[in-house]
Amino acid sequence: MIIDKDTKVNRVLTIYSKLVRGDVVKKKEMSELFKVNKKTIQRDLEDIRAYFSENRERFGTMEVVYRHDRKGYSLNNREDVLSKESILAITKILLESRAFCKEEINSLANSILRQAGTKQRKYVQEIIGNELLNYVPLEHNELLLSKIWDLSELIRNKEVTQIIYNKISGVEVKRIVKPVAIIFSEYYFYLIAYFKDFDSPTVFRIDRIKEYKELGEKFFIPSVGRFEDGEFRKRVQFMYAGKLMKIKFEYTGASIDAVLDRLPTARIIESVEGKFTIEAEVYGKGIKMWLLSQGKNIRVISPVELYEEILNEIDQIKRLYEINYGL
Repeated sequence: MIIDKDTKVNRVLTIYSKLVRGDVVKKKEMSELFKVNKKTIQRDLEDIRAYFSENRERFGTMEVVYRHDRKGYSLNNREDVLSKESILAITKILLESRAFCKEEINSLANSILRQAGTKQRKYVQEIIGNELLNYVPLEHNELLLSKIWDLSELIRNKEVTQIIYNKISGVEVKRIVKPVAIIFSEYYFYLIAYFKDFDSPTVFRIDRIKEYKELGEKFFIPSVGRFEDGEFRKRVQFMYAGKLMKIKFEYTGASIDAVLDRLPTARIIESVEGKFTIEAEVYGKGIKMWLLSQGKNIRVISPVELYEEILNEIDQIKRLYEINYGL
């Protein structure tokens, strides 16, 4: 009997895919689907079992086992495969981020859902279906995935890069930069880059980068001045970099945990009857926005420059309301 090679490959890949997704493979169902006897399906399972065994460095202890409780075959160890809980959490985070256009969010969600077994996938789809249907992307509606990957390659290869950037005013500018990181925050992806010197990083919203190209020149960052994504993220608010500084303020609001979560570098230096004195190291422009958003719950102590900026901002807000309401 001549075995159709393409048919066998298709059959084995189908069984393999079902196993990896977490589905249970039943010989009777597979034999009926492919119109072969159950011994053929058994040989296919043995081939897959041998494949896992021969590639143990890649798959670890994963192997095909018979499950008496489910009357079929499944994988005993799927540590490298996303669980249904992980799949649900990841898709929820993606949807809440609103970072991607409709086309890309659908593609991402479907790719993640394909990691789940049939039953689990249906369950997750029922939970997120309405949210996915009513998903509202950001106004820029740009395709980002390829751009993020390309810029990541430029970062990895330390390529001096020319970008055409659309500023918030609508004016397009050309910049030559040394890209060092990509960060996601508050709905947007950002490219962190330096100009000629490495004094302080500059932040570019990736959806506003209209063109980019490597200039065939490498850059080098001394280990002492190397950019650390995590350390930068701890100190920046709303992705406004500004000047790095140490601040001190008093907080009298209801949730000190919310303050400490917002400012990872913050530490409480004094606590008296619901009044917390806090120190933190932050970048200037963004922290001013956050401090003002806390209203009467926060009083800035130092530095003096920030204290005066906050007072000036409050005075301008007060005058704006006085003018509008004739006070």
